[in-house]
Amino acid sequence: MGTIDFAPSERSRLGIEWEIACVDRRSGELSPAAPELLSRLGPASAFPHVTGELLTNTVEIVSAPHRRAGDAVDDLTRMVDTVYHLAEPLGVQLISSGTHPFSQWFQQQVTPGNDRYATLIDRTRWWGRQMMIWGVHVHVAVDDRDKVLPIIDGLLTYLPHFQALSASSPFWSGETTGYASNRALMFQQLPTAGLPPQLADWAQYESLVDDLTHTGVIDVLSELRWDIRPSPKWGTIEVRTFDGISTAREIGAIAALTQCLVEYFSRELDAGRTVPTLQPWFVRENKWRAARYGMDAIIIQNAAGDERLVTEDLHELVPRLEPVAADLGCPQELQDILQIADHGASYQRQLRVAQAHHGSLKAVASSLVRELREGRPTTH
Repeated sequence: MGTIDFAPSERSRLGIEWEIACVDRRSGELSPAAPELLSRLGPASAFPHVTGELLTNTVEIVSAPHRRAGDAVDDLTRMVDTVYHLAEPLGVQLISSGTHPFSQWFQQQVTPGNDRYATLIDRTRWWGRQMMIWGVHVHVAVDDRDKVLPIIDGLLTYLPHFQALSASSPFWSGETTGYASNRALMFQQLPTAGLPPQLADWAQYESLVDDLTHTGVIDVLSELRWDIRPSPKWGTIEVRTFDGISTAREIGAIAALTQCLVEYFSRELDAGRTVPTLQPWFVRENKWRAARYGMDAIIIQNAAGDERLVTEDLHELVPRLEPVAADLGCPQELQDILQIADHGASYQRQLRVAQAHHGSLKAVASSLVRELREGRPTTH
């Protein structure tokens, strides 16, 4: 592949991709409705738009690039409304979570006619077919290619915060897993998914891509499905850590946090300071702790090995980022992070619903439908 150009982009603009599952109104089971919905929408010609994904039960809503997180979320909510009104006559409803509470993976259909998906499934077989999972991806533009890898290393220190805040997959095929984010551990089974390597410079990244291309591990850059990755085509860093997020309000909060951290680290580099990093073994341990314990995770904060409850760390982080949020026009969205920290993430709400309804996972699916429709977390 050789030299990898990093597209010029307007600093700290962001875009959001939101994967949404189609479910049957009566049963709450996943529904293969995406191809029909996409045909009714017509071809996607510009941003924002709706596209297909690996499984026929999934649509992905993609915002236009925006300076403000709130404007990107407005794009998403408008497109969700459009899809919702098309889905309603088909007896289909919409949810977003890291996994579906009870549907079975082997009953889902892979989207036909896509060579990339066919190759993925042919190569990964059982693990590939297990990917009945949904996520949210946030792109944030970076104005200098040489900043990209240091900023990614900095973001890895906050990967457990991202994981815990968005955790929404406590169930898998009808079972309670004991994990806040079962999706996180499922997805990393794919050969090019999981944590990114910590690289010294762009030349080392190009060398890695050359090696993987030469040996047939990947054909195109997008097949590197790391939790946080450079996206050279768009001139962005793409954070892919997040489980499917149930509400627009929470998407706004998590997108704002991501945007603020990228800009904060960019300013640190501009000032000639270094961005703090964690040893790879600490990064890996933090990911596991956040996937297992969610908002109750005790995370490793720094290279010295100091530890702290993730919610306490968020209460210190948000005030530190407030000046950046003011400059980026997302102060309210950033404050909503503390709402999640104080009132619970989606996985906690799902577990509460199941407990309140004698273990009914259909009630959990119904609560996810309601949350996506209302755009905010519900209280039970």
